[in-house]
Amino acid sequence: MQQLPLAVGPADYAVFENFLPGPNGALLHALEELAGVASRAMLWAWGPAESGRTHLLQATVTAADAAGYRAAFLPLADPALQPSALDGLGDFDLVCLDDADHVAGEADWERALLQLFEALRARRARLVVSALRAPLHAGFQLPDLASRWTSGATFRVRSLDDEQKQAALQRRAAWRGLDLPDDAARYLLTHATRGTAALFALLDRLDSESLVAQKRLTVPFVRRVLDEAAPKS
Repeated sequence: MQQLPLAVGPADYAVFENFLPGPNGALLHALEELAGVASRAMLWAWGPAESGRTHLLQATVTAADAAGYRAAFLPLADPALQPSALDGLGDFDLVCLDDADHVAGEADWERALLQLFEALRARRARLVVSALRAPLHAGFQLPDLASRWTSGATFRVRSLDDEQKQAALQRRAAWRGLDLPDDAARYLLTHATRGTAALFALLDRLDSESLVAQKRLTVPFVRRVLDEAAPKS
């Protein structure tokens, strides 16, 4: 995969296989197809923070790259990025733009995004955009750009409930080669921050700690790691 400015790229865990779709099965299926089919496509995925939007976009890039396509992921909420970061992306087969509404209303960004959209469309390339809101409510001021955002499929990304979060944790653990028993998973959900990003970060820590200690993920072990990770007053 070609490196982008600031070495932006998908995380190693961002694959379709370890994403629990829950209520987002139709979106997952659409992105899997889009990653592997060389046809013109525009897809907008919107939903709250920690609903899995970033994971899905990065997984789309990972799958497209594995299929031999030139793919790029760009997190537009990164304050270090400038509109020039879009230069050259019109030559890619697939571009995924995360948190696009972060730059809504900024004229230089909106012009650059419109130029990118047209370049990709001319080549029948694919574009996936994520945001907190649906296209017409995302705050873009350039009329031509706002209308382009509505030209493809739009999906609402829905957050997981607690039961689904537990299943997602256990799927991610299994993907890492870990056994996360039901009682340990429930303990995590009860005693840790309930956002999926924080939960998955804790799972990463548990993975490292269990490897060092050569311990299974039992409730006592999870409790000890959480106690050690808690801020000291």
